[in-house]
Amino acid sequence: MGRRPEVFVRALSMAEGQRLQKITRTAKNPVKLRRAIVVLMSGQGQPAPDIAYLLKATEDYVRDVIHAFNERGFDALDPKWRGGTPNKISEPVRDWICVIARCDPRFLGQPFSCWSLSKLRDYLIESGRVATISIETVRRILHERGVTWQQSKTWKASNDPDFTAKMRRVLDLYDHPPAGGRVVCVDEFGPLNLQPRPGKAWKPPGKPVRLRATYHRDHGVRHMIASLDLATGKIHYRIRDRKRSGEFLAFLKSLRRRWPGQTLHLILDNFSPHKHPTVRAWCQANDIDLVFLPTYSSWLNWIEAEFAALRYFALNGTDHRTHAEQDTAIGDYIRWHNQRARPKTGYATESKIRHPDYPFKAA
Repeated sequence: MGRRPEVFVRALSMAEGQRLQKITRTAKNPVKLRRAIVVLMSGQGQPAPDIAYLLKATEDYVRDVIHAFNERGFDALDPKWRGGTPNKISEPVRDWICVIARCDPRFLGQPFSCWSLSKLRDYLIESGRVATISIETVRRILHERGVTWQQSKTWKASNDPDFTAKMRRVLDLYDHPPAGGRVVCVDEFGPLNLQPRPGKAWKPPGKPVRLRATYHRDHGVRHMIASLDLATGKIHYRIRDRKRSGEFLAFLKSLRRRWPGQTLHLILDNFSPHKHPTVRAWCQANDIDLVFLPTYSSWLNWIEAEFAALRYFALNGTDHRTHAEQDTAIGDYIRWHNQRARPKTGYATESKIRHPDYPFKAA
């Protein structure tokens, strides 16, 4: 058998040679880079076997690249990607996998309350949905369709017969504070124990903050009574050993002294000291309107969000040994917050709260 005739690229112009050289220096696509090198080496007079040896490729590959360049020019250097191997699992089957993953396994006769990837894979094969499938494929299908592994959450619905009316009033006060009045959210925060509190912090890998695991809570508890002024966004608070009607009434008197001459509309929950006859009588005599939230609806109280931030930034990750130390930390955070506070407005105008009987937008 005689030697195969050599194949060379057509004669290259100066501009084409410079362009090929630039591609070999700057191309990020490895296929395009490899093809450009083949053409450039062929233009320099090197035969196909030598090019194939240097690039660890076959001679047929080198000849195909040269022929393609001679026919189509630089367009032959760009790879033409194909769709790849078709999916072995059809779209309807993928949809069924997501439906089954969202089902309670007990409804399908399985003896467990949640799926793991391996249990889901085994069920799909045993039920005949697929002939074979890997755990990784199951995970990828669920991920592509937005089915994620989530924890169960609890929710307590309000059983207040006047839920709608009470919610309407609260949201209306948030959006439209009465002229000559001030809307203030009031609630208790606590109990404030002395104990290590888990938290998060930026630390080197493998070196988290360590908290003691054994401790004695023999210093008693304290309670914080706080208010959030929606007109300024500032928090006012008192920390006391008890949270009875007497302590609550004393806090209301401090609010009354802070804003004399204005009607105070206090939004608060149904804690029994808030409804004590002495508290009600004093508020009626001192131009304070007590606006009670619906039962089991403390989430409507704007101050709850501020309490969550207080817990996260002032208490989580700490291990205070005395109440004085913990009270100081709380006070420092609230002062920092008040220096940066802004008025709270537009709470319910675009609220995501949904209730069938509540008209969120005027007709």
